[in-house]
Amino acid sequence: MKAGEYVDILKKLDISELNEMQVVANDCISANNDTLLLSATGSGKTLAFLLPVFSQLNPKGNKVQALILTPSRELAIQIEQVWKKMATGYKIICAYGGHDMPGEIQSLVEPPALLVGTPGRIADHFKRRTVDPSNISMLVFDEFDKALALGFEEDMEYISKALMSAVQKIFVSATAAIEIPEFIKPAELEVLDFLHKKQLNNNIQFYQVLSDDKDKIDTLVQLLSNIGANQVLIFCNHREAVERTGQLLKEKGIANTMFHGGMEQMQREQALVKFRNGTANYLIATDLAARGLDIPDINHIVHYHLPATLSEFTHRNGRTARMNASGCVYLILHHEESIPKYMDDEPAEYILKKCPLPAPSSWGTIFINSGKKDKLNKVDIVGFFMQKGKLSKEELGLIVVKDHTSFVAVKKHKIQQSLQLIQQEKIKGKKLIILEAK
Repeated sequence: MKAGEYVDILKKLDISELNEMQVVANDCISANNDTLLLSATGSGKTLAFLLPVFSQLNPKGNKVQALILTPSRELAIQIEQVWKKMATGYKIICAYGGHDMPGEIQSLVEPPALLVGTPGRIADHFKRRTVDPSNISMLVFDEFDKALALGFEEDMEYISKALMSAVQKIFVSATAAIEIPEFIKPAELEVLDFLHKKQLNNNIQFYQVLSDDKDKIDTLVQLLSNIGANQVLIFCNHREAVERTGQLLKEKGIANTMFHGGMEQMQREQALVKFRNGTANYLIATDLAARGLDIPDINHIVHYHLPATLSEFTHRNGRTARMNASGCVYLILHHEESIPKYMDDEPAEYILKKCPLPAPSSWGTIFINSGKKDKLNKVDIVGFFMQKGKLSKEELGLIVVKDHTSFVAVKKHKIQQSLQLIQQEKIKGKKLIILEAK
């Protein structure tokens, strides 16, 4: 990679310089070494492997040159978003279960230089011969330990055997206690272990919050009231617990949104959008939300239920204090529960004060059944809502445009009035479904 390209990419990503881990990983992977990169969640691993992938792409190539496998569609989408922000000029396609297969196949008619997706969907494309693996020279397994734990081993083995034996392999994980299966394990592997570099994530303040009741819901309400109207990520161990906790908080007057593997993809996307744009300040989730989600600037993590292992505890906490920021982590404990053995020190007790319920968000979210693949962009949406919906710039918030859907944050008190004004209007000559996202 030329020096000018390197500086330009960092500027587009709003990064002044790479951290130590990213520099070392870039040098190692660029030297064509098979590499195992171990680094904490939030330390910048995605950029650490995308930069050397970019540097090794051939601008004259007309087939897929690099393949990135991820355990979840959310992580695949996040990688795609980072790549697009880099604006390298190389095409990327994201493929995952639940996505429109005919649409993916049509996009693959002109192969991308970089293909990212879940093992099941990528294996499906290989079997359909909609992806030609013959020119793939780099294979990245991002969060590969999670992919194995989720049962993707058979698909990963199928994919690896379909590739040339000389393909360069990069394994990326935030967990040290991992075992690479023999079918993908290189003869020689450069191990870059940054998990023990304290400076990467030592800005978390831990607290224990004591609950008189085993149910702990009233304690959670008090804690959220103490934290106030700030974004909080609340972890439960099971999807049923997520649903129950979300419903109980709602009944007690605290609006929230939920995220777990039992939800449809559209529901999950909408939940994340509402959390990001401030419609809901509280996201209740399983460990599915502990990795690979684009939910920046989370300062508060609550363990409503304690995870069983240090690995999942670390991943959950990695959603805060990212890239040298600071954050707070709260463990809600009934007096019969103990501090987990995997914690070195006992956290300080967080003393709850009597506080009113947190103020409800002033934002709501509007859904549009059209997106970038339908030639709709943010400029179109802003113009439409300001001209036809009579909204000011201050009454419009975060706008998220996906392939075939879009979400617009609008001041809550203006939503119904704006929807009334635009119900008979068209965007770019098309009559679209536009309604409040519930």
